[in-house]
Parts: sequence; structure tokens; C-alpha cells
Amino acid sequence: MDQHLIRAARQAWRRLEPVHGMIYFVPEATTRYAALGLTGMSGYFTSRSAALGAAPADLVIATFYNFNPDLVRRSLPWDKVTPAQVLQARLEAAAEALRRAAVHELPDLLPVLTLARRAAEAARDHPQGRPLFAAHAALPWPDDPVLQLWHAQTLLREFRGDGHVATLLSEGITGLEALVLHAASGEVAKPFLTMSRAWPPDQWARTETTLRTRGLLNDDNDLTPEGRSLRHHLETRTDTLAMPAYGALGESGCDRLAELSRPFGRRVVDAGLLKLT
Repeated sequence: MDQHLIRAARQAWRRLEPVHGMIYFVPEATTRYAALGLTGMSGYFTSRSAALGAAPADLVIATFYNFNPDLVRRSLPWDKVTPAQVLQARLEAAAEALRRAAVHELPDLLPVLTLARRAAEAARDHPQGRPLFAAHAALPWPDDPVLQLWHAQTLLREFRGDGHVATLLSEGITGLEALVLHAASGEVAKPFLTMSRAWPPDQWARTETTLRTRGLLNDDNDLTPEGRSLRHHLETRTDTLAMPAYGALGESGCDRLAELSRPFGRRVVDAGLLKLT
């Protein structure tokens, strides 16, 4: 696999990812979910899994991979709301938040959309083994170009995410072990991961002990050289599995998407759409 293409594809994904990722943080989503009776983490789990239909907790646990199963089981009130209602609320929230950030005013919206949608459409030819992606790919494309861009990046995110889960499984890394390794890397603060994934402190501590025994963490629970090597392998393999999407653009297309996407990700960040509320 061409390493230059892989690096270009990863850059393109990272630059545009805030356009999708903001939906998990913005008050527009919280307000709309609350209007449906969804509070706390219920909005997150129902809105991201609604493309699967009224998915039972065990299916969400399997596909989301790294959340405490007890949290998932108490956060799926499908007796109170329908998947269609949640999907509509999510779409409306995405539209309002991205327009609050004035993403629609950026001059390269259509070129970015064209490239991102081309990659997302290419991914749709490879749904096997990617259940969350396949469910979202079956949803209709919105009419609004801003929402089309959000939907395209949503597909690319779930395509990559399903590949990441496959990589973790192939390497024998559990969801909690993946979280502990992620925290040890310093890329995401441990308090955020422990809070959002809701693993009890004793289970987290036991997992740290297990990873120290395997030589992946040191006595300070930081990554050892072996741990850093494993993390690098996991990310590289995940990038490689995303190539059916980004390979359709080629290296020059990925470079172009990364270049044009920078203002979009920056606009989302500067508008505060990724801040915890």
C-alpha cells in the first residue's frame, strides 16, 4: 500500500472530521434530544445507533465497542421514541450548528463536498463487515449541501471506525484496553475517557495492570516503546482499511481535500462546536 496515499488520506479525514464530530457536543443536539425525552447519554446512543433501527443494547454494545455495557443498556429508551424521530432531530441539529458556525459561507463548500462525497460513495461499494457504516450509508442523502457534507463525513467516519474495531479485534485488544492505551498516549485526557465511557475505576485499574504485565504500559501507566509501537500499528492498519474510500481520490485528490478542508474544520473549532456543554 502506498504510504504517501495513506498519509494524505489520514490528513484529509482529520481536517474534515470536526464537521461530523461536532454533533456529539453542540447544544442544538442536546436541546432537540431533550424535546424527545432523551437526556444524558441517551441522546448520543440513540442518535448514533438510530440508523440501525431500534437496535437492542447488545447490538449497540457490539458496534460501539468501547463503552461500559451497563451505560448502554440504561441509555436506549426505544419505548419512548422512534429511530425516525431521532434521526430527524440529529439532522436538524447538524444543520443549525453548522450554520451557526457559518460553514455555508465558506467559498470552497462545493469542491470539498464533491471530493468528500466521491470518497463516501466509493466506500458504499465496500460495506461488508462494517455495520455502523452500512446502516448510515443506507440513509438518504440530504438536499442541503451543508448537510450533504456532514453526511459524507459521517459515512467516512463510520467507515473508518468500523475498520478500527476490526483492527482491535484482530489484535486481541478489548474496548477497555483500547481506551486505556489511548489515554496513555496523551492524545485524549484520561478523565474525559473515563467519564464518557463510564467504566468503573476498579475495572480501569485492573486493565492498566494487565497492560503493564504485557509490557505495554510502564509503572506510571504511560506507553512503553512496545505500547507506542502497538498504537502506531493499530492506527496505520486502521488507515489502510479506510483506503477503499480515499483510494478513489488518489493521493492528489486526498491532498486537495485536506487543503480545502482546513477552513471547514477550523470554522467548527473556532465557533466552539467541539466544546463540552
